[in-house]
Amino acid sequence: MLSLKTKLMAAAVAAASATATASANEVNLYSARHYDSDQTIYDAFTKETGIKVNLIEGDSNALIERIEREGAASPADVLITVDAGNLWRADQAGIFQPVKSEALDKRLPDNLQHPEGHWFGFSQRLRVIYYDRSDFDPSQISTYEDLAKPEFKGEICIRSSSNIYNQSLLASMIEHHDVEGAEAWAQGVVDNMARAPQGGDTDQILAVAAGECNLAVGNHYYYARLLNSDKVEDREAARKVGIIFPNQSGRGVHANISGGGVIATAPNRDNAVRFLEFLTSDTAQEVFAGSNHEFPAVDGVLRNPVLDTWGNLKIDDINVSVYGENNPEAVRIFDRVGWR
Repeated sequence: MLSLKTKLMAAAVAAASATATASANEVNLYSARHYDSDQTIYDAFTKETGIKVNLIEGDSNALIERIEREGAASPADVLITVDAGNLWRADQAGIFQPVKSEALDKRLPDNLQHPEGHWFGFSQRLRVIYYDRSDFDPSQISTYEDLAKPEFKGEICIRSSSNIYNQSLLASMIEHHDVEGAEAWAQGVVDNMARAPQGGDTDQILAVAAGECNLAVGNHYYYARLLNSDKVEDREAARKVGIIFPNQSGRGVHANISGGGVIATAPNRDNAVRFLEFLTSDTAQEVFAGSNHEFPAVDGVLRNPVLDTWGNLKIDDINVSVYGENNPEAVRIFDRVGWR
């Protein structure tokens, strides 16, 4: 039997011959990003190009499964999702096609692109360490590796191993320290947990503010959201918590991405590529940074006041595709060390 990937690629060839029946004025976007601000990007794209964006939102896994189920009849042109691990899962399902674009190559750094052009990263998300300003000296910790030190026993709050952000962080540790070193690190973190893994990234920050733990791990923009919240209690909680950008004297802070690619059976392929290219424009990049406090993928784009207060950070320039490649081993490590 033909594999799903082979079937989809064959369908892509058939779809290409039917391009004349596709709309010249639309692009069908399946997105796992759930931010109202993204609509600003879609509206700007339509205003500039005349191409209407038809949006379907959903969970990453649900959207991938939907595209697989729809097969050659799928109306999807573009899949946008968060985390390189999810992009890897989509690519493993064979739903992306390679794209060659001078504009994308020019605007995006190599490490934020799939090596064969199957997907591209459009914003960066830093996974940082949070600490209790009133009860912890931040000079004690400067790297992810430090989290495994025995002196921090009972002090760490962190999400479960099923969380893709944690899976990608461990996948990066595999790349930097090999499987044995990454497993030793994961075991050290488990030994230092203040409580069983639970909640989302915001919950980890709030746990530090509430004194449940001295240290936590989470993506940077959750903290920025609390600092800029309309709720007084959120802002007060954020002010109790400090932020550490790990490994600044070494490889740099771990960064993941929001990204996307063109579907293998895309009925509006040219519009899809044009849409991806627009996501690298200053207009789109400034929305990513300004509205959701993500770091732009394109160098030199204006960020926002919160990000600027953190100065020029050293970011790990590893190719984020390895987060997906190392994901299966990361999951096995989590199981072996009992990180639930």
